[in-house]
Amino acid sequence: MISVICGTHRPQNQTLAVVNKYAEILRNLGEEVRVLKMDDLPENFMVTNTFGEPSHGLEEVVQKFVAGSDKFVFIAPEYNGSYPGILKVFLDAVAPAAWKGKKAALVGVASGRAGNLRGMDHLTDVLHYLRVEVFSLKIPLSRLDTLLANGEVVDVDTLNVLQIQAEEFLGF
Repeated sequence: MISVICGTHRPQNQTLAVVNKYAEILRNLGEEVRVLKMDDLPENFMVTNTFGEPSHGLEEVVQKFVAGSDKFVFIAPEYNGSYPGILKVFLDAVAPAAWKGKKAALVGVASGRAGNLRGMDHLTDVLHYLRVEVFSLKIPLSRLDTLLANGEVVDVDTLNVLQIQAEEFLGF
């Protein structure tokens, strides 16, 4: 089981187009895939977990998307030179033992020109701390709005690099 994680909860975000395409690629490769969007987390998730009170419903999310997966694909937009805070709070809210020994692939997205390279580095550091092995082929997608049409990834080169990463990640 692979969980594809959309690293933002902003309404009408463009990251979700990449998440959906990546999940489709994995399914076409015969994989069972679950998609976790940060806006699917329990209401008041950030506030209650920050102050040490677990959110109602968090355990179900952890069981389904973390404990129930061996691999993760994190697709994270660039927020202020890193990845979104809600993704960090989610990583912090899950017991480290739930992540240990698993594997992750990273895709960074940005409307600018760097494809969230710095954010993927920050995310790699956190995942390594949690003892998650991070696949070396990280994909930075820049100028995301130019890669999409009607809410879908249509850029041929982007589709090719996502396909390559997915295929190689399956062997990782």
